[in-house]
Amino acid sequence: MRRVEHELLSPSLGSRKNLVSFHYGTPGARPKVYIQASLHAEELPGMLVAHHLRSLLDRAEAAGALAGEVVLVPAANPIGLGQRIDHHAQGRFEFDTSENFNRHYPDLADAVWATLSPRLGGDPQKNVALVREAVGAWLQDWQPQTELQSLRRQLLILAHDADVVLDLHCDCEAVLHLYSEDACWPPLEPLARLLQAKAVLLARESGGGPFDERLSGLWWQLRDRMVASGMPGALEQGCASTTIELRGETDVRHEFAEQDAAAILGYLVHLGVVLGDRPALPPLPCSPTPLSGSQTLRSPVPGVLALLTKPGEVVQAGQVVAEVIDPTAEDQSRVWPVCAEVTGVLYATVRERYLHAGGEIGKIAGATPFRTGDLLGA
Repeated sequence: MRRVEHELLSPSLGSRKNLVSFHYGTPGARPKVYIQASLHAEELPGMLVAHHLRSLLDRAEAAGALAGEVVLVPAANPIGLGQRIDHHAQGRFEFDTSENFNRHYPDLADAVWATLSPRLGGDPQKNVALVREAVGAWLQDWQPQTELQSLRRQLLILAHDADVVLDLHCDCEAVLHLYSEDACWPPLEPLARLLQAKAVLLARESGGGPFDERLSGLWWQLRDRMVASGMPGALEQGCASTTIELRGETDVRHEFAEQDAAAILGYLVHLGVVLGDRPALPPLPCSPTPLSGSQTLRSPVPGVLALLTKPGEVVQAGQVVAEVIDPTAEDQSRVWPVCAEVTGVLYATVRERYLHAGGEIGKIAGATPFRTGDLLGA
């Protein structure tokens, strides 16, 4: 194992941050898996999972069982980790730009198409190597101007040539669930089984330029451009990436982290990255649903939130999921019911219990698409 510190651009005199990565196996060995945690820096379960996963990888490497390459970044956002206001972590948006740390990554397909397209040919495997080479060269040439850009660039350099990318996040209060692109689902389905995901939300493209989708979307976007240009040859899906929501923000517990780390190691064995007997795949607890079918519950009025259901429960369209109460109202019996508009798993709810009008309450994984445009929240 190699531990590497990557220095970020300094935003101010006398201030400098480092990103730390751990490297297992032989560089360039296949398959390569990239795993990072806490890109939203207040989402901490992934850091504890990374802690336990390091022990498992150390053992595998000591036993000579690393056939592929694993790059692990346990704390992917040193900028956000330093952001606090009044003792509260503020790790989702960068203070300087108000940009979400998991949005606005560069469009890699657009960046490399002009120089790459004349080189693509009829050999799918050679095309994969050419794409990775072109993206790597573009990232090396990118000259970031800010600390945030330097973080984005370094994360992409570490991950751009991975066969599989696992981005560990969490929600406020939630059951374990996954987000991914349609093209990535077949290779990720065993992971969802091993993690026992309670919801899997898929989209062709969710919008906003998140880290994981810039890496996997690169491939199908280039493939679409090849078809539109009438180019011969084929391009495989060279990267399957997913955002894994490791339950809720307060679920930073050893029993969960050990369980999730063991599941990820089992997936690495399944992929052939780590040598060993492939684990038996348990039944998938849920069917994948379109991200465009996910309903975000919102409060019609300001008031105190009283949840009537818990994350993980299946709710029916028309069911009252929560109530919002105005304790200052003249009529004390007046409550505002919040109803599900779709049938599905309530996979996440907010942690706050006082809401402004229009405030988010939770999310339900519905099976029928009805939303368009950018599908992710801020």
